[in-house]
Amino acid sequence: MTGTVLITGASSGFGEASARRFAKAGWRVVGTGRRVDRLAGLKDELGDLFHASAFDITDDAATDAALAALPGAFSDVDVLVNNAGLALGTGPAQNCDLDEWKTMIATNVTGLAAVTHKLLPKLIARKGVIVNLASIASSWPYPGGNVYAGTKAFVQQFSLGLRSDLHGTGVRVTSIEPGLCESEFTLVRTGGDKEAYDRLYKGTNALQPGDIADTIFWVATQPPHVNINSLELMPVSQSWAGWQIHRES
Repeated sequence: MTGTVLITGASSGFGEASARRFAKAGWRVVGTGRRVDRLAGLKDELGDLFHASAFDITDDAATDAALAALPGAFSDVDVLVNNAGLALGTGPAQNCDLDEWKTMIATNVTGLAAVTHKLLPKLIARKGVIVNLASIASSWPYPGGNVYAGTKAFVQQFSLGLRSDLHGTGVRVTSIEPGLCESEFTLVRTGGDKEAYDRLYKGTNALQPGDIADTIFWVATQPPHVNINSLELMPVSQSWAGWQIHRES
């Protein structure tokens, strides 16, 4: 089984690894992202199986233009991987920057919903697959998660809602919810703080982007009668913590 997959946020992390995984299996890959140089590098690496489409999913007009400009060989999208997203900041809500909250909502919620809406007619026509990247933060709160966790809870519920609305169309929808995974995501979240990045992952044997890419590929290539509703995965080193309790002095 091969086809065409469109992957948002393909310039790094899960998206970049997924582009390689699908291309390795002979799929045509549309890789989107804001960083032209990163996408050009993937084009050089993957060749004719890869089409680079540079735009920001928070820019509605740019998204429309990029999707309308897809070359014929890449225009019939069979699988949409909604991977583009980010977290900004690790502090408690009362200390957060409101603009960072708005950026997370614009990217993780509004942008994801917009790309999905624009591609739904093609996905319905081709009985396609939608894979949405959520997070364990969709279900499990932690200090500093605040708006990021809220956006991923949206992704989880949006996936379930799509699944219900698309009943009878043959379109499959999955929410993938990774735990601790070592990627550029954490450098973005900490404003490029490499020391914080190293502290977080030291000794954890965390998930890697390739693990997530393999999972996405597996989900997308199940037989047409099989839908993976949601899939939560963590490294073995990660599990659940106890409740935090504040005690007055």
